[in-house]
Amino acid sequence: MEAITRLEQTILKNLIQNEPFTRKVLPFLKSEYFTESDEKVVFKEIQEYFLKYTKPPTTEALLINLDNNTSINENELKMSKTVISQFDKETTPMDWLVEETEKWCKDRAIYIAVMDSIEVIDKKSQRSTGEIPELLKDALSVSFDQNIGHDQIEDAEARFEFYHTEEEKIPFDLEYFNKITKGGLPNKTLNICLAGTGVGKSLFMCHMASAGLMMNKNILYITLEMSEERIAERIDANTLNIPMKDLPDLSKKQYDKKIEKIAQKTKGRLIIKEYPTASAHVGHFRHLLQELEIKKDFKPDMIFIDYLNICSSHRIRPGAGANSYTLVKSIAEELRGLAVEFDVPIMSATQTTRSGFGSTDIGLEDTSESFGLPATADFMFALISSEELEELDQMVVKQLKNRYNDPTVFKRFVIGIDRSRMKLYDCEQDAQEELVDSGTNISDDVPVFDRNRGAEKYQDFNV
Repeated sequence: MEAITRLEQTILKNLIQNEPFTRKVLPFLKSEYFTESDEKVVFKEIQEYFLKYTKPPTTEALLINLDNNTSINENELKMSKTVISQFDKETTPMDWLVEETEKWCKDRAIYIAVMDSIEVIDKKSQRSTGEIPELLKDALSVSFDQNIGHDQIEDAEARFEFYHTEEEKIPFDLEYFNKITKGGLPNKTLNICLAGTGVGKSLFMCHMASAGLMMNKNILYITLEMSEERIAERIDANTLNIPMKDLPDLSKKQYDKKIEKIAQKTKGRLIIKEYPTASAHVGHFRHLLQELEIKKDFKPDMIFIDYLNICSSHRIRPGAGANSYTLVKSIAEELRGLAVEFDVPIMSATQTTRSGFGSTDIGLEDTSESFGLPATADFMFALISSEELEELDQMVVKQLKNRYNDPTVFKRFVIGIDRSRMKLYDCEQDAQEELVDSGTNISDDVPVFDRNRGAEKYQDFNV
């Protein structure tokens, strides 16, 4: 309690002495958050003064207003003046102060909401029990969100800097994907791969995760379909450039040597976490991210979730009878919120509908269960296969939605696939000319790798 009181006094002191702090936090503070009556009195005086004059009061002005306050008794006046007299001139670090004040507000809001709920349950309040969830929801949502909109004139300079700042992205190791995304996936985005069963959703994500690792990125791969060991096996096949069927033939010495060489080639880390199907939601993922940072000093540059449809929603209770549209849209919104919260791109996947399965031309209408998913995603593409393409070790990529670039440019293109090694690669020019739907003349503008060079980029991985 002494620590809380000390923090409350520090907050009150800075509401007078630190105007930037006052402007940042005052809209979120409530008198009931303060535990002592004299502190409540002092806060109300500061709040009223600021609302009237749009700046914090001086100590002198605060004391005069207290003397003129007829709503408080002599004892309250004396105790309030004592609080003010204890304010020192020591500077408090701004970032720490704002963070601690926000935590304190949340804790106090939750405590008050819980106590109010107990009164409702004990029938000591006029509120109904139906109001309890709303009380707790409001308390849990307390946050210092200062973004109240973009001023077109006043914020022009910031906007100019934005136009001339190169956006941080996670690049692909595939030529056309980099072209259609203007260099890769930006942070705070949700990106979706759409494909039928067995076409290559997990293969695509395992390849991307492996490529990210070899680009010195920290990768978190969350699997709800396959085990951690199976995902790790696929990533081993990719990074070691060995067919999966041959992995068991490696001796322990050979395997350790190859892993050691991979470790020398990258500063990145790749962590795989398995959850039972349909059991985990963003709340579990958020906790995992916090645990990884604390216990392993690990912060991902990119997150893979395999795959979206078999996640659960933290907003919709299992068995609540929500339809598939609502459920999948909710999961997509929550995952995109997680991407924003942790400032990373998230890559996930979804199944096609029955009509889309085996189709040679997949569209947004073939998204399984919910059209709310493409409405939420920033980037969405389909992987299309056929017997002819399989014989050529190729599959078609079709853009479905693209917030990063014009989706009509290189709307369809071809990539090579090596299923044994869980690899993807750029195809030769001839293959692109036959199958690509570009919207432009490919030969004028697009450098591509020929089929024979498809393996050259992996030479360094032959360890």
